[in-house]
Amino acid sequence: MAFDTFDEGISLGGMRSKTEIRTLICYLFKSVGVPMTKDAVVNALMEKGLANYFETSASFDDLLKNGNIELVDDEKKRYFNTDNGNMIATQLEDTLAPTVKERAIECALALLKQERVESENKVTIEKCDNGYTVTFRISGGDMELLSFSLYVPDKQQARILRKNFYKDPDLYYSVMIAMLTRNKRAVTEILDELGSVI
Repeated sequence: MAFDTFDEGISLGGMRSKTEIRTLICYLFKSVGVPMTKDAVVNALMEKGLANYFETSASFDDLLKNGNIELVDDEKKRYFNTDNGNMIATQLEDTLAPTVKERAIECALALLKQERVESENKVTIEKCDNGYTVTFRISGGDMELLSFSLYVPDKQQARILRKNFYKDPDLYYSVMIAMLTRNKRAVTEILDELGSVI
């Protein structure tokens, strides 16, 4: 197969043909089985070094223009395969290496999980006197379970707090409950779990 893409940022075994990238995008939608944003698809391929950002973005746009994928959720800008896109995925999936398919699906599922976490739990950063106030909100369906705010002196620290919070919001909820109920066993278990993560 002729290589017709830029290879900047592509790891060994990554996609170097536009046809492969378009096929992989259709395969990803078919395999994951849920609508995704363009950013989620592009990031899924980039994160594992499967394809270059510009080529993936252009391939996505080509699929949209040719009617192989379509916008299915206007509000959240989510896309999904059309019947043509599913046909491409089915007919050409054998042309993709198994490791490429596995890495793309693994990354897409992780990004979808992250999108869900970020939509269910909110972090806002607001400028205040001498720094920033970072407010964290943890929801349980339709209700807010926990909300708290912290002061930090600069925006960089605020961004770090937001990033770390989104890694595991449930951990922060568990810590607060354990501390407020003075449940030593739960606090010890949480600290042990945290120690294995750090």
